[in-house]
Amino acid sequence: MIVLPAIDILDGKPVRLYQGDYGQSKCVADDVLVCAKNFEAANACYLHVVDLNGAKEGSRVNEDLICEIVKTCDIPVEVGGGIRTMSAIDFYIENGVSRVILGTSAIQDYCLLKDAVSKYGSKIAVGLDCKDGYVCTSGWLETSKEYYLDFAKRMEEIGVKTLICTDISKDGTLQGPNFEMLEALKNHVSCNLIASGGIRDLSHIQTCKELGLYGVIAGKAIYEKTLDLKEALSIC
Repeated sequence: MIVLPAIDILDGKPVRLYQGDYGQSKCVADDVLVCAKNFEAANACYLHVVDLNGAKEGSRVNEDLICEIVKTCDIPVEVGGGIRTMSAIDFYIENGVSRVILGTSAIQDYCLLKDAVSKYGSKIAVGLDCKDGYVCTSGWLETSKEYYLDFAKRMEEIGVKTLICTDISKDGTLQGPNFEMLEALKNHVSCNLIASGGIRDLSHIQTCKELGLYGVIAGKAIYEKTLDLKEALSIC
C-alpha cells in the first residue's frame, strides 16, 4: 500500500478544508513547493495535489503552480480539481503529471471519461466523493442521485483502474475514513482503491492496509502532526 501526502491548493496556498467546506479553509504552510519538497525528502513515493479553485470553478486555476511541483519533484504526482475537458487532461499529462483525477466530469460527461480512459488508460483516476452514500460533484458542492456502489461499478466497466474514495463527512475531521464504505467497495469492484479523508494516525493507516487497499491519502494529519509521514511510509 502507498501513502500519498496531500497538497490542496486554494488561491496559491496549501490549505485544508473541513468536510469540503470552502468557508472553513485553513492555511497549513507558507509555500506549496516547500511542502512538496518536504514530502519528497520524507521518501513519499507519490503526491496527491488538488486545485480547489479549479474544482469550484471548473477550470485549471492553479495550473502553473502544479506544473512547478511536477518539475521540482522527482516523484509521481496525481492531480485533481477542475479537469473537465480533454484539453485539460492533455495539458497535465503533457506536463508530466502521472495521474489525472476526474471528478465532476466522470459523472456529468460520460463520453469524456470513456475517451480519456481509452487514450490514457491507467493515467486516469476517478474521484468517488460521497455524502450519505451519493456521489458529489462541483467541488463537493452538489450531490447527484448516483449511489456510490453503482457509480464504482460503472467506472470499473468503463476501464477505470483507480478510484479515490472520500466520505465527505469524514474529510478534515481526523476521525478516520469510512471503513464500512471502503470495505463495501473492496468487495464490489476490482479497481485500485485509495482511501481519502479522515486519516488521523498510524492505526488508520494500518486498518487501510489490512483492508487490502492500494493507497491512502493523508493531509491534515501530517500538517497537524498526529501522523508522522516517515512512520506511515515505513509500515506500508
